[in-house]
Amino acid sequence: MSGSTVKVFSAAEVAQHNSKSDCWIIVHGKVYDVTDFLDDHPGGSKIILKYAGKDATTEYEPIHPPDAITTNLPKEKHLGEIDASTVEKVLKIVSSDAEKGRLARVEARPHLSEILNLHDFEAIAKLVMVEKAWAYYSSAADDEITNRENHMAYHRIWFRPKILVDVEKVDFSTTILGQKSSMPFYITATALGKLGHPDGELNLTRAAGKSGVIQMIPTLSSCSFDELVDGAAPGQPQFYQLYVNKDRNITKKLVQRAEQRGIKGLFITVDAPQLGRREKDMRQKFEDDGADVQKGNRVERNQGAARAISSFIDPSLNWKDIEWFKSITKMPLVLKGVQRAEDAIKAYDAGVAGVVLSNHGGRQMDFARSGIEILCEVVKAFREQRNICFPHPGFELYVDGGVRRATDVLKAIALGATAVGIGRPFLYAYSSYGQEGIDKAMVILRDEFEMNMRLLGATSLKEIGPELVDAGSIHQHVVPVPGDRLFETNYEGIQSARLLELKTKL
Repeated sequence: MSGSTVKVFSAAEVAQHNSKSDCWIIVHGKVYDVTDFLDDHPGGSKIILKYAGKDATTEYEPIHPPDAITTNLPKEKHLGEIDASTVEKVLKIVSSDAEKGRLARVEARPHLSEILNLHDFEAIAKLVMVEKAWAYYSSAADDEITNRENHMAYHRIWFRPKILVDVEKVDFSTTILGQKSSMPFYITATALGKLGHPDGELNLTRAAGKSGVIQMIPTLSSCSFDELVDGAAPGQPQFYQLYVNKDRNITKKLVQRAEQRGIKGLFITVDAPQLGRREKDMRQKFEDDGADVQKGNRVERNQGAARAISSFIDPSLNWKDIEWFKSITKMPLVLKGVQRAEDAIKAYDAGVAGVVLSNHGGRQMDFARSGIEILCEVVKAFREQRNICFPHPGFELYVDGGVRRATDVLKAIALGATAVGIGRPFLYAYSSYGQEGIDKAMVILRDEFEMNMRLLGATSLKEIGPELVDAGSIHQHVVPVPGDRLFETNYEGIQSARLLELKTKL
């Protein structure tokens, strides 16, 4: 489109371009020609063709940043604007008993004052979220053994509290990559925030600023990067999580844009050369296309939301790329997804600022060990091979996955972590109660930190060391541990394949 005049189309004009050979869509009032993009769309062409000649905003918005289409589609394919007066106003109609039931459950949520812990948010979110959104947020790899192990591993660590310590005043603030945090955790990156709430990751940005903790902005956020940076309070530190693109020029632009906007640390995801099979998510997508299967048509959307948005990730990422990252940015580099001591030491020798000991929330390889177990192995290896103890200036260890209590965080701190990443609990908090839910979650964690610091006999995090815990059973995966009734109640088992609904003629 040339010149300064913006062309305006009627809905009837757009509706004529509704085929695979001639496909226009409307997104946020703009008209785009996506014909040449159909085969390249990470989610497959079928979902776009569903909205050929129509407004695709409803489907587009939850799983794409607002600028995704403008960034990835050539300018000449940006055709103009839609004449809003020609678009038929469609009222949102509750079309099923299932949706009516969900909305009734939303109305029946308990008051926030009755939410006592992070498990409670998960229990409510499971009841009030749209089923597909719940499936994406809660899903994990294969049989979800690692997903459960991430939490259960903390149950194999026991405390050794001190007594008769003056704990009238306790301080659990810390610094993470040199940035102040009111508590020893950060909000780790999680994708597709608008699946749970219309404001998506902005809920996290605002709550993080209010509570004085650090948010890690995800590559695959529903909100745009600039929207999340602009939504931060003055001086509020943020990190950026990076999935490395096959097109390194795109990666370079993302990294340098993040640095220009003041991002304080770059967390490079290294455990996802390919996204894992998350079968709860995959089965949701499969059921969407059940009718087409019966007709003999090929199903393209059976890999779930995660696979649909991640085909750009570069599986060739390797150790040699660390030097390239150092050449394009001065931000501290952290490798996110380290799962063994040998690689943690290799990262230290490569000169990065730290590592996140993580299995991607149990969403990548099933039977990968928990971050807290890996932490014990890493600390031992550094002591024996490098004569280094943690915390260590210039190289920080982080853990994520399975954290539900402040006691989980304190166990990680005692074993050598600088901080812990928390992800899903905050998604569940705002999916069930909006930003107020995250604010409440922060208050719950703050109260738990204060109480448990006192009960441990520690006045600051510097006093939380290995002498305060017994982790002797951390590597014993079959040792009996007390059951966690709250966690077990919330966990939803994987469904097996089922018969199609039988239709009986009356």
